[in-house]
Amino acid sequence: MKIDVALGSRSYPIHIAPGALAEAGTLTAGLGGRATVAVVTDETVAALHLEALRTALEASGRTVEAIVLPPGEATKSWQHLERLTERLLALGVERGDFIVALGGGVIGDLAGFAAAILRRGCRFVQVPTTLLSQVDSSVGGKTAIDSAAGKNLIGAFHQPSLVLIDPAVLATLPPRELRAGYAEIVKIGLIGDASFFDWCDAHLDAVLARDPAALARAIEAAVRAKAQVVAADEHETTGVRALLNLGHTFGHALESEAGFSDTLLHGEAVACGMVLAFRLSAELGLCPRADAERVAAHVARAGLPADPRGIGLSTDAATLVRHMAQDKKMQRGRLGLILARGIGQAFVTKDVELAQIEAFLGRALAGAAPAGGQP
Repeated sequence: MKIDVALGSRSYPIHIAPGALAEAGTLTAGLGGRATVAVVTDETVAALHLEALRTALEASGRTVEAIVLPPGEATKSWQHLERLTERLLALGVERGDFIVALGGGVIGDLAGFAAAILRRGCRFVQVPTTLLSQVDSSVGGKTAIDSAAGKNLIGAFHQPSLVLIDPAVLATLPPRELRAGYAEIVKIGLIGDASFFDWCDAHLDAVLARDPAALARAIEAAVRAKAQVVAADEHETTGVRALLNLGHTFGHALESEAGFSDTLLHGEAVACGMVLAFRLSAELGLCPRADAERVAAHVARAGLPADPRGIGLSTDAATLVRHMAQDKKMQRGRLGLILARGIGQAFVTKDVELAQIEAFLGRALAGAAPAGGQP
């Protein structure tokens, strides 16, 4: 299956098929560049999938130079960006070449950012190996590293030349990471497709059991939806693409408090953030409380955190709001928050004061009853 991201001269295809990894040589043949290809990956993924990719690329006449980095969110740092770019320069990577990012969201973000700044812009190919990166971070050209001030605050929009999604590699993905990736799938339904949320609700067990048909349907739907949004609003200038950040503003604050560690995976933080976004929407009278509780129940059934108190963080509302104030969507002191009028009806608002958010989070962390809102 091929899905195109329509961006004029920056358009690119997304190939989704079991066995796509073994076809990497054929699928990248038209990209040109030198015979030597730099593959950026991490230690965990290298042990599982690097040799298969190497074999595929070498079969097409390429030579592979692997750059293997430590796994984990901490790798999205200045230190590893410097190490990576210097290594790519030592390999003689040119503008006309392409870099391959083999891994999850961390490797895709880091390698993509390195490609964006190396020689003022090189090409790169995304070969995502986690469910989260397959359905979300590999598509759309958002690249970044983290800083002490927050997640993804240093980066660039830099579209890949090609995305190769092989659902078969998910067989090696730990169950916890599969669940975390699922958060970005169900998000598509919560944003603007209530019927897809209904499908997710009915097929959740099959997706998490890695049923091939259910997993293929979920991946295709999420990728197709994101490709359409990116094509309509590549740089988040109209607000359409911003909807994809549902749950992320709350989630990134929770991740910051977790120290960007395995204590809280990105998808887990987003899942909890989506529940908080719906519950805040209900408190504000924007969304039926029944919808907010249905979202919370679905997230919990998926084995994801639906309550910030269950994450195990020692924090308070004021601290979380300070993290949120560093969000990329802040404009003149106003936070662009993604809320909802119901399932499938997300929208962007700048009308919620940080003080209101702090009071809401204070109640959520205390386990207090919600204030007001729709029944």
